[in-house]
Amino acid sequence: MSRFQNKVVVITGGASGIGKAAVEKFAREGAAVAIWDVSEVQGKELELILLNEGLIARFIKVNTASFEEVEKATQEVIKQFGKIDVLINNAGITRDASLQKMTVEQWQQVMDVNLTGVFNCTKAISPNMIQNNFGRIINTSSIVGLYGNYGQSNYAATKAGVIALTKTWARELGKNNITVNAVAPGFIATDMIKTIPEKVIEMMKEKIPLKKLGTAEDVANVYVFLASNEAQFISGTVISVDGGLTI
Repeated sequence: MSRFQNKVVVITGGASGIGKAAVEKFAREGAAVAIWDVSEVQGKELELILLNEGLIARFIKVNTASFEEVEKATQEVIKQFGKIDVLINNAGITRDASLQKMTVEQWQQVMDVNLTGVFNCTKAISPNMIQNNFGRIINTSSIVGLYGNYGQSNYAATKAGVIALTKTWARELGKNNITVNAVAPGFIATDMIKTIPEKVIEMMKEKIPLKKLGTAEDVANVYVFLASNEAQFISGTVISVDGGLTI
C-alpha cells in the first residue's frame, strides 16, 4: 500500500517503542519519514534499516524540550523534503513518584518533554501546514491523562494537558484544513513497562476486557488512520487504545 505517497511525516520519539512502530508503518505506506529522537544510536539504526529497504527516512537528533532544536530540525526537514504534512507528537518520558516523594526536578523534566515538547513541535511545524492549507497533527496522550494514576502526578498532568491542547488547536487550525487529534494508549507492551513485575502485568491483563496488553503496532495503526484521508472529517477527538480498560 502507498496511502502516504508524496507525504512528509515527522514522528517524535521515533527511535523506539510506539514511535518506531509508527515510523516503520508510515515509511512502508510510502511516506518520507523524519525520525526525531534524542537516542542517536537507535535512530540511525532505524534510518539505515529503512533506507536499505528502499524507503525514505531521515534521522535527526532532537530534544523536543528545546524550541531552538525543534525549529532547526523543522527547517532541515522542509529543506530536504519541501514540506511537512503530518506531525506525530509521540515523544514522552516518565519520572514516577507519589506527590510526597516527587521532586521538583522530576515534575519539571516530564513537563518539559511531554507538554512543552508538544507545544514546541506544533508551534514550529504548523506554519508550514498553514501555508500549504493541509495538515494532520496527532498528539499522544494516555488513559492516565483521562483518569489519573497513583504515583504519576506529573505524567497525568501532561497527558491531560495534551488533550486540552488538542481540542484548542483543532478549533484554531481547522480553517486551514488541519485536523488535530489525540490518541490515549492504555497498557502497551513496550520497553517502558519492562520494569513492571510479571505479577503486576498479569493483574493488568485481568482488568482489560480483551485480557491482553496492546502492542506498539496497535497504537501506530490509529496514528496512520488519523493521518489518512479516511479520517479527514475527524478533529478534536481523543481515541483510546486500551482494550476496553476504561469502559
